[in-house]
Amino acid sequence: MRRPFKAAAPTKDGPRANRDIRVPRVQLIDAEGKNRGDIPTQDALALAEEAGLDLVEISPNATPPVVKILDLGKLKYANQKKAAEARKNQRVIEIKEIKMRPNIDTHDYEVKMKAVRRFFEEGDKVKLTLRFRGREMAHMELGMQLLNRVREEVGEIAKVEAEPKLEGRQMMMVLAPR
Repeated sequence: MRRPFKAAAPTKDGPRANRDIRVPRVQLIDAEGKNRGDIPTQDALALAEEAGLDLVEISPNATPPVVKILDLGKLKYANQKKAAEARKNQRVIEIKEIKMRPNIDTHDYEVKMKAVRRFFEEGDKVKLTLRFRGREMAHMELGMQLLNRVREEVGEIAKVEAEPKLEGRQMMMVLAPR
């Protein structure tokens, strides 16, 4: 099939193998894992064909490059499995937001704090937002006291990532699990 005009040549992923290795001499490790030393690439290819396996470049930046006789299909499969396992185990940390008012009632406060603790157990960060309305703006210290109270209560399970700061009519603080 003809490639479209000026399209880039297809690139191979993974290590170079067999005839793609174009250096005159290589450091060979055979199928049993024994170091055969510095030998010509053609001899290494012949040994690989004799064993019915592939000659795969393990360390291309070494001088001479290190190659190993192994099954390329199995190597690619193992790498694929390893990558899938790493993707499965990785977890995205989310920032959960809890909104409060400076004159929050005790029961409402306890319900919000229960949610904050649950978020920390799940490994998420929590952004506490205090919204001031109307005359509440005259009593910023109430908001600061509330945020300090939250900080003290979750002190042993969380650390403050962003100190409380005022942005317009909102006061915010970010907490992260320890």
